[in-house]
Amino acid sequence: MRFRVVVLFLMLLSAAVVGSSLSAFAASTPAVGTIAPDFTLASQDGSQVSLKDYRGKWAIVYFYPKDQTAGCTIEAHNFQRDQAQYAQRNAVVVGISVDTTESHKAFCAKEGLNFKLLADTEHKVVKEYGSTMSYQGVEIAARNTFIVDPEGKIQRVYTSVKPNEHSAEVLAALDELQKSASPAK
Repeated sequence: MRFRVVVLFLMLLSAAVVGSSLSAFAASTPAVGTIAPDFTLASQDGSQVSLKDYRGKWAIVYFYPKDQTAGCTIEAHNFQRDQAQYAQRNAVVVGISVDTTESHKAFCAKEGLNFKLLADTEHKVVKEYGSTMSYQGVEIAARNTFIVDPEGKIQRVYTSVKPNEHSAEVLAALDELQKSASPAK
């Protein structure tokens, strides 16, 4: 009986810590309607990529935990599969993790990815976007996505996304956002 009480107490304490961590996390993400923090990071091909390079286009900035892991591979494959649909919507997809450019290069080669994956090895951008988490004592990127409009403002924020359905969710949001941004006829 005493053991059960201790286990229950530890479970409640754990839930409270996770809950407070998640609420602190949510408060630190850039808000919808604000200018997206600019960044310049190296891509898998070694080129420097800045968010401002995509002004005039919709930018899908997605953060993911680790190259060549199950969920990240599924998410990347879905974004890759839908590249033509993003192009039709004047949108680009950019993935960011704390992995190295070499890791990104190997991931892209193995998985047939041709959109930009950016290396934030100093963890600056993931922190600016409130997209960090700890996994087994190591700080990695949290699975979050930001839709940035052609003027550089954040229009949608997704936290803790589900890799299997996320690209379709983002495409639907782009349709909605672009429809509401179009002048009435």
